[in-house]
Amino acid sequence: MLLRMLLQSWKHGLRRKFLAIFTIFLAAGLVSALLAVSIDIGDKMAKELKSYGANILIEPAAQAALPQVDQERENLLLGQDFLDEKELPNIKDIFWGNNIVGFAPQLNAPFELISHNGQTAQQDISVLGTFFDYPIGIPDDPDYHTGQKIISPYWQVEGKWADDSDKSAVNTPTQALVGRQLAANANIHIGDRLQLIPFTDKPTALLNVVVSGILSSGGNEENQLIVPLQAVQNSLNLHGKVQSVRVSALTVPENDLSRKARENLEALDAEEYDRWYCTAYVSSIAHQLEEAVSGAVVRPIWQVAASEGVVIEKIQLLLAVVTLAALLASAMGIASLMTSNIIERSKEIGLMKALGADQTEINLLFYSEATLSAILGGLLGCLAGWGLAGVIGDALFGQPLSFAWIVVPCVLFLSVLIALIGTWFPAHRIAKLYPIEVLYGR
Repeated sequence: MLLRMLLQSWKHGLRRKFLAIFTIFLAAGLVSALLAVSIDIGDKMAKELKSYGANILIEPAAQAALPQVDQERENLLLGQDFLDEKELPNIKDIFWGNNIVGFAPQLNAPFELISHNGQTAQQDISVLGTFFDYPIGIPDDPDYHTGQKIISPYWQVEGKWADDSDKSAVNTPTQALVGRQLAANANIHIGDRLQLIPFTDKPTALLNVVVSGILSSGGNEENQLIVPLQAVQNSLNLHGKVQSVRVSALTVPENDLSRKARENLEALDAEEYDRWYCTAYVSSIAHQLEEAVSGAVVRPIWQVAASEGVVIEKIQLLLAVVTLAALLASAMGIASLMTSNIIERSKEIGLMKALGADQTEINLLFYSEATLSAILGGLLGCLAGWGLAGVIGDALFGQPLSFAWIVVPCVLFLSVLIALIGTWFPAHRIAKLYPIEVLYGR
């Protein structure tokens, strides 16, 4: 009997059913798109926020433990500890190695500019040796490249980046970038040839470079000459040595567990430690890097890591608020439609009561109609949300967002839930209808 009544209701009330399906369709489409965005926004935003720069710093353990003291420029590198460049592939050989976007070693030292385009010059210049786009083989990827091009996307280069990808290039001049402020102060231009000598008491070689580009970074690099690492190592007679390594890693926002581990790792029990170690917190990745790189201390750059977490959390909160608003609006729309439906079908309801139908059977009819409308509207909404999520991803990130299939049952459940909630209040009005008054048109 219930099935027959449902079929008759859909046959003679198709316009009302279409309005209900369309209302749920709009809500389900928006909710499914927002859920898809919420699920994938973390990884996409984490990649976008890499424009903030590296979020982990690796330094020699002994050097990090010593207080910073002022030294004469000639003795600036004297007594310093260094990291071994051979340890760098270990950075990708950790549990969260796939989350390491890239890294760039650094070797900073003062040099004296002695020749500028063949003209004698005398000026102190800070030189930074690093990777630009350097091939460094790792076990899983022999063609792996890393460097400042990857971890410092905010660097703006006028001209072209220095090329350090060819390890065999010996007789060709070393390309370098010059910071914008240094270029203005020293009247250095693209294509200029510079000859420098380091301040050190060890036997050294002259550093000959040609300026390939002018760098704007908004940081200390604007007052430096940035040179391929190997050239600086050769000039300083520090083959295979680096002072520090800046690492860019994809991480998840900090929570109570990560903050507890940050304060006192020994306070974690075995279960908490496993959960913390197997989650891509910046603190757990830093801990694993410290285990992988010999003689190193690894510290998160909290200004960057905290900013990433705060931004992602606020975006996810905004999406949750919009999703809730969509659910409430659709529930109110369903309630309005069902109320008007009851008013239009009051004589039908009165006749059913007069023929002996009890309140539960009548409510079941309306709840069944709402559930069917919710399922149809929810399925159509999932398809629309899939397309909308793709459009949002393409507009914001240049690539479509992945649509997780867990969204479909979640949206169907929410669609049925808001339909039943929207039907609950009108269903209570049915109980107040008296058959004799309705049938007499009162």
